[in-house]
Amino acid sequence: MRCGKMAAPPPPPAAGAPGAWGGVRRRCQRLLYWVPVLFISSILCWSYYAYVTQLCLLTMTNIGEKVVCLVAYHVFFMLFVWSYWKTIFTLPMNPSKEFHLSYSDKESLEREPRGESQQEVLRRAAKDLPIYTRTMSGAIRYCDRCHLVKPDRCHHCSVCDKCILKMDHHCPWVNNCVGFSNYKFFLLFLAYSLVYCLFIAATDLQYFIKFWTNGLPDTQAKFHIMFLFFAAAMFSVSLSSLFGYHCWLVSKNKSTLEVFRAPIFRHRTDKNGFSLGFSKNLRQVFGDEKKYWLLPVFSSLGDGCSFPTCLVNQDPEQASTPGGLNSTSKNENHLFPAKPLRDSQSHLLTDTPSWSETSVKAEKGKVGMNNPALTMENET
Repeated sequence: MRCGKMAAPPPPPAAGAPGAWGGVRRRCQRLLYWVPVLFISSILCWSYYAYVTQLCLLTMTNIGEKVVCLVAYHVFFMLFVWSYWKTIFTLPMNPSKEFHLSYSDKESLEREPRGESQQEVLRRAAKDLPIYTRTMSGAIRYCDRCHLVKPDRCHHCSVCDKCILKMDHHCPWVNNCVGFSNYKFFLLFLAYSLVYCLFIAATDLQYFIKFWTNGLPDTQAKFHIMFLFFAAAMFSVSLSSLFGYHCWLVSKNKSTLEVFRAPIFRHRTDKNGFSLGFSKNLRQVFGDEKKYWLLPVFSSLGDGCSFPTCLVNQDPEQASTPGGLNSTSKNENHLFPAKPLRDSQSHLLTDTPSWSETSVKAEKGKVGMNNPALTMENET
């Protein structure tokens, strides 16, 4: 290249190049991921037409019944769609910048051979971070793909290819990761979809019976009525079991991943390590403002990076031990954890006598102040 002239940009990959085919394959995968969402949306659109037009407007003869059913149906329908929309389009929340390794730490980690020397680098990077969980071997939880120290309850999603805060699972029916930023929306989506199906099945039942007793006029409406009842009944069965399971998870302050693999703390594995009691577990997901509990607006407590635990009498300076092994601490008077919790989480423990009196006082967060969209990293 001559002095004063800029180098020409590299040519785009040829049509048959591996990079080009890889990009096409990724685009096709992204389109396929939307198929379950389109399926649910099409079922929802058909159910709206079948219930409103064919059942209420064309089949029901009582005006009062029509009005009550239409008003109640549209309330449940709007709450269902609103919570479903928020679950789909709320971006998963990623770890904040303080959990990412600095450039010097990355270089040190690459230079050091795998083993204790790498763990020493990670321990230095994590010494001021509010993390208390470890790997099965007692090591610092580190993501090789995102190059960050994983916060508690954070996991890497292979579909999104990102670390997701308080990841519960990747749900194909919403084409999104269910985690800290949208777990409340997901619960409300399950609740309102169940109520939606139960309402349709209950109000359609008498006309479904008339279909089998030849009590309906011979029009296309009777077939919509029949299939509407079958679909609502079948979805009600599956949704009731799924919603009940996630209600149990909330009551125990667990995620789906933590059920299959219990979190490992410094001293041992504890499947109930994050459980603070039913009331506080519920508030951690739905927040302190009860007027927002039934609305799909973000009101969860905390920042998703740190969580209070029920564990006490741990020495945070003790040597790491493999998961599942008990280790005795010499300093039994040291209360866990040593580092202060985030303000919006620590006030959950103000009524717990086993915690230190010097815990950070609560700041009652208002709805929207902890909105993950304010601190969320952009999609890549």
